[in-house]
Parts: sequence; C-alpha cells; structure tokens
Amino acid sequence: MNEKMILISIDGMRPDGFTACGHPFSRELTEISSYTLNGRSVLPPVTLPCHTSMFYGIPPQRHGILSNVYTPPVRPVRGIAEQLNRAGKKCAAFYNWEPIRHIWQSETMKYTAYFNAYEEENSNRLLTEQLLKLLSCKAPDFLFLHLVETDEKGGHDHGWMSPEYLEQLRNALSCAEQIYRAAGQDYHLIITADHGGHERTHGEDCPEDMTIPMFFYGKSFEQGRKLENACLLNLTPTIAWLAGVPASREWEGNIIPHL
Repeated sequence: MNEKMILISIDGMRPDGFTACGHPFSRELTEISSYTLNGRSVLPPVTLPCHTSMFYGIPPQRHGILSNVYTPPVRPVRGIAEQLNRAGKKCAAFYNWEPIRHIWQSETMKYTAYFNAYEEENSNRLLTEQLLKLLSCKAPDFLFLHLVETDEKGGHDHGWMSPEYLEQLRNALSCAEQIYRAAGQDYHLIITADHGGHERTHGEDCPEDMTIPMFFYGKSFEQGRKLENACLLNLTPTIAWLAGVPASREWEGNIIPHL
C-alpha cells in the first residue's frame, strides 16, 4: 500500500449528535464508508489523552498522558507521525487547540497551521481553508485536522446535545464534506471523534463520554459496512497500513479492514 490519507478529528462528537444535527453529509458518510456509531474512546475520555492514543496506538495507562496537561513520557513510543516521517512521507497538521501539538514531534510535520478557537470567529472554517490550499499545491501524504469548536464552543459552553452544540457539529461536518469533495479519489479519509460528552463536561467512564462515531472512506474500505469493535487504537495501525510503512511493535490496535 502507498495511499495518501486525511484524518479529521471532530472533538467531542457524539453519535446521537451526529445523527440528530441533520447535516445531509451524515447519511452520505454511512453509505460511502466503513463505519460505526458505536466506536470506543479510551479512558480517560479527555482530549489530549485521546489524541495521544490516536497517534501512538496505546492507551493512556501506557503513554502516561491522563489529563490535558502534557508531560513527557517516561518510555517513549514511536508514533504514526514518526513512522511516516522515517519513511519519507510529507505530513501536515491543522489545529485550533494549542496543546494538541504535543502528539507529534515537531520535525515530523512539514506543514502546520494553528488558529486559536476563542480568538477567531470560525477557526474550524479557517483551518479547512488552509488545508484545502495546501492540498491543491503540495498534496502531502498525510494530513491531520483537529476541529475543537464542537467541544469548546458547543459542549462545554452550552452543553452536549444543546442547539448550540448541534450547530457547531453541523459546521464541523460541513468542513469535512468540503474536504471530501476536494480530495476526490486521491485520498483516503478518516473522520472520527476523540470522545463524547454529557451535560457540559466529559471524562467519565459512561456511554455518553466513551462512545464515538468513526468513518473510513476510500478504495481500501468497503462502502456501507458496519464495523464491530472499532476504537481509537485502530487508527494508528490502519494509517500505517494504508501508507505502507511499518507498524511500531508497541501499538495495540488492529487494522480496520481486518476487524
């Protein structure tokens, strides 16, 4: 395999929010992707621990990030960004929550863009525009987009499943759809959440926080297939498999088509 891919993380996206927000791209995603509306996050279901597990293929109990405060790991594991970089792949990251930069080593991302979600009116849209510009002129091998406004401006500010939360989710899905339309057949697309949420918080071992939707689109994935037992730890080995790079021996997850 030597495929290019885009990973989109919609922070705090609950499966019932995904279906209830009413965005027309929601139904299309279930038709064109291998997907689950019953995926599993990691404990604790908190943004930095979850994304560290996304990129390093191990649970928080092993990588040691248990809150949104970054601490260097005692026993470093080589993550997906490191594996892609070692193989000569060009990677890019777009994010609107500053601590997320800790999930990759700086030299592994050739291109980055950051907008502060609380200083910009629609940082999700600004990041999407930057990604699309880079896509058209440089076409990196791997692009990561983190959209935090669903979590921050939706869930935390107004509550999960509130009208404001659903509006933020519609905006994030519009961003994802725009990327899907532009990427065409040249990229595989993975759209996921890191965690869900309840009331105006998250971080507990409860279905509202732990259950996430996950979508895998591209020629390597069967369209309309409902996945069983998919979780965040599946992302790292699946990306490595698509890119044709070796998996780190420490990674715990399985490749999505092999589930």
